[in-house]
Order: sequence, then C-alpha cells, then structure tokens
Amino acid sequence: MANDNNSRQLIGLRIGFVATRLAGTDGVSLEVAKWVEVLKRLGHTCFFFAGQSEWPADRTRLAPQAYFRDPAIEAITRLAFSAEWGSEDLLEYTNPDIFSIVTRAFSTRIRPPNVTRRIHDITEHLKRELYAYVREFDLELLIVENALSIPMNIPLGLALTEFLAETGFPTIAHHHDFYWERSRFLANCVSDYLNMAFPPALPSVLHVAINSIAARELSLRTGISAMVIPNVMDFAGPPPEPDNYAARVRADLGIAPDEAFLLQPTRVVQRKGIEHAIELTRRLGRKARLVVSHASGDEGDAYEQRVREYAELMQVPVNFEAELIRDQRGQTDDGRKIYTLADVYPQADLVTYPSTVEGFGNAFLEAIYYHRPIVINNYSIFEVDIKPKGFKVIEFDGYITDSTIDQAVRLLDNSDLARTWAETNYSLAQRYYSYAVLKRHLQTLIAEHFGEERATAN
Repeated sequence: MANDNNSRQLIGLRIGFVATRLAGTDGVSLEVAKWVEVLKRLGHTCFFFAGQSEWPADRTRLAPQAYFRDPAIEAITRLAFSAEWGSEDLLEYTNPDIFSIVTRAFSTRIRPPNVTRRIHDITEHLKRELYAYVREFDLELLIVENALSIPMNIPLGLALTEFLAETGFPTIAHHHDFYWERSRFLANCVSDYLNMAFPPALPSVLHVAINSIAARELSLRTGISAMVIPNVMDFAGPPPEPDNYAARVRADLGIAPDEAFLLQPTRVVQRKGIEHAIELTRRLGRKARLVVSHASGDEGDAYEQRVREYAELMQVPVNFEAELIRDQRGQTDDGRKIYTLADVYPQADLVTYPSTVEGFGNAFLEAIYYHRPIVINNYSIFEVDIKPKGFKVIEFDGYITDSTIDQAVRLLDNSDLARTWAETNYSLAQRYYSYAVLKRHLQTLIAEHFGEERATAN
C-alpha cells in the first residue's frame, strides 16, 4: 500500500474500482466508464477488481467469486432471499439440531448453518483477494460500485466491509440501488449481514447516492449521509452523425419504411413497465413497431414471456433484439451486423421509458443525448429530481391516457416541434448532467480524503 503522500504531490492517484461485474451495458458498468473517463482527465490512473471485467487485463484483478452469477454466490442468494429451503424435510436436513423447535412459519427467516459457513469461507477468500488487489496495483483509493448497496453478492459485501474495518482504507461507496428498494430482498434470513455491510457505516468510507430520495432514505435508515451525484453523459461533445455502418439499422431490425420505430432501450424486467410501451404502440393509430434492446438479465425470463404474450394479445409487433444490439459493433454467428445503442438511437422516431422504478434513468439521458423525443412514466426520481429542471417529455402517471397518445402523435407528425424539444432538453442536460458536474463532485470527494492538492494532477 502507498502511504507516502508527500512523495506524490501533484501526481495522480492510483484508484481501484471494485464491483461484482464490470462488463456489458448494465447501468453500473456504463457509469463506471464515465467516472473512469473523468478521473483520467483529472490525471488519475484507474484499476479494476470484479468477477467479470472488460477492462485491460494488465490493470485488472479478476476474482471469479466476486461475480453474482458464480454458482456458489447464486446458491447463497437464492437461499438468503427465498423460501426454497424452508420445507420441513429440507429444514431437518440442513439444521437437525433445531428442527424439533422451529415452526414452519419461522423457518423461512432462519439461516441454515452450512450456508453461514459457506458465506464465511467465501468472504475470507474474497478479502484475501482485496488485500492482494490493493498491494498489486499500489492503490490509494477504492471506489466500490454497488457492491455495498444491493446484496447480489453477500460475501463480497462482507469482505469489503471487513477489509475497510481492518485497514481504514480511503473509499468512495457509489450506491446505485439499495436492497430496501427491491421487494425481493425484503424477506430474508441474512438481516445481520445486510445491517453490517449494505452499506457499512465506517469512518474511511464516503458515500454517494444517485438521487436525492435514496440519499434521504439512507440517512433515515442508517444515519449515513451521502453526496448526490446523478448519472451523467458527455454533453460537452454532441453525438456524431450516423455513419455508413449504421445506414441499414432500420431494415436490419425489421422495421418497414412506413412503420414508426419506437425504441425501448432497457432490459426486460418488470419494473420497466414494457406493457405501457406496447399499449402506446397499439394506440398510435398508425403502423408502428416496438424494438426492445436488451435481454431479461439477472431477474429471470418469466416477465419476458408475459410481455411476449401481451404483445400477441394486443396484436403489436415487438422485436426483442438483444442479439443485434450490444455494447460493441460486430457480427453474429450467422453473419448479421451487430449494432450499438449509439447506432440505434438516432434512427428511433420515439423512445419509450415507462419504468415504474428507476435509481436514476440512463435511458432518459441517452434519449436526450441523441435528440430523441421520449415518453416517460412519472417514476418517483423523475418527479423529484429531474422534472423540476424543465425537461420537455411526453409524460404519463401510471397509465396511458388519450393525452399521452395525442402528444406522441403530435411529435411524430411535427418534426420542428420535436427538434425544439430536443434542443431544449440537450441544453438543460449540459447544465445539470454533464461530465463537468461529475468532475466537480469527484474533486470534492477526493479532497475530503486527501486534501485539495490531490484532487487533480492537471
């Protein structure tokens, strides 16, 4: 570990990011890339620790059990947050000492001893990996991305907490989602671990929330104060014009020349409210097709099946294009072109974002960045943090109304109005959600740990 700060005056910090996954197009991985870019511009050097990573190998330490999809981690998560093991037969097997005195109703809230032992074993292993990571890259600051927020990997959260308690290592905990914001985590047999590590109240940790509601709830529940840093994009540099590669996006996605192209740029999970996008597509009164960009991800495929069935019931053409829309251009095994969201957004006539719950809203910022009109369900963070800034959107509150349809049709038919809205939104985003905003906040956090002179090396 590096302790001689005086020898490094005006030299950038060596900063280590820690997450369960740093790959793909999930919100955490996307925001990490933005933080890394801003920190790089400030003169700092970044390194990476995760179960999966797409960052350069020479700056990365991979620990497979840090990944939430590792089989042992998945088993722990399943047992911690479901009642699968709570039958009498399984309870007698996993904890015979207390079987005779535990009722069926209580059994779903207790933890089998073998699960506790497995958690402790993996925690110790990951803690050793963290010590090795800090030493290997001579790190001075850790930035923990959601691993101390939502318990997708309980041993990793515990390992981080114990490491920080043992070392007092300077840390920024960047919280995207808290466990109490997801109903599937509320009934569990690991409340002792959640209270300890998700997140931990330790003196060396500065906390960051991505919206004011989360920051306020964190303070009420734990007494921890957090800086609010919203998600951002590089609004100082507008997107380039579509190139020749992207010329056939609409055709390759199966969109006819006379069809309106509605883009749902999210995963297929229940809180994204994709039924609303299907209803909107149906009620536009014209030929239209909805394209869903991402797969279901880590929350199963039951909701995707429900969305497919609902689309058939409503007789709405919906394309699920996770194979053709990825984080990098390329080619599928059968020779089709792979596009990025940067290729797809400029071709969309309307972006749908009918989420019921969001930590912030990356798709909102992306739609603004690519000058697209957007339909938004008035989710709480939009209502409290974003809407008051004056953005022009087609808004509905829980269900599609005739007014929603009228506004959508109006924008589809009036390109000048759509352009005016887009320009207004881009100007507001430059002010509130740019890299300059992130830069200012990161300098403040680094100064809290190391003093003003280390906040920037430029």
